[in-house]
Amino acid sequence: MKFTQSINAVNDFAAKTLDPLQSLVALAFRLWVARVFFVSGLTKIQSWTTTLVLFEHEYNVPLLPPALAAYLGTAAELVLPVFIALGLLSRYTVAALFVFNIIAAISYPDISAAGIKDHWVWGVMLLALFVYGPGKLSIDTLLKK
Repeated sequence: MKFTQSINAVNDFAAKTLDPLQSLVALAFRLWVARVFFVSGLTKIQSWTTTLVLFEHEYNVPLLPPALAAYLGTAAELVLPVFIALGLLSRYTVAALFVFNIIAAISYPDISAAGIKDHWVWGVMLLALFVYGPGKLSIDTLLKK
């Protein structure tokens, strides 16, 4: 019985110590993923002709014509990260970016192993945000109050 009490005491201490950090970790995840996708969107609009050529010949987005995929993908990369960074409509935007991340990873046939690993990391961060929410440092939390 003493062993279980000791384990419970350690767990309680860890929870009390680490729980305040949850919102900071959620914020870090939100900002990290938002930056990655937003910068990608900025790159696409810097050379729109190149972007259209890439979607026409390089990316294999399923079910969509290349030009429409380019417009929708770029819009998603520019709009969704802003909402995620702010913590606004978080679970919806995180879910949308999670799906977008999967499509991006499977649409590019020449993606490297490191690129796949990056998409996995971003996917896990997005999944954690979807499951646990955006944290207290978000507009969603402010709107609840």
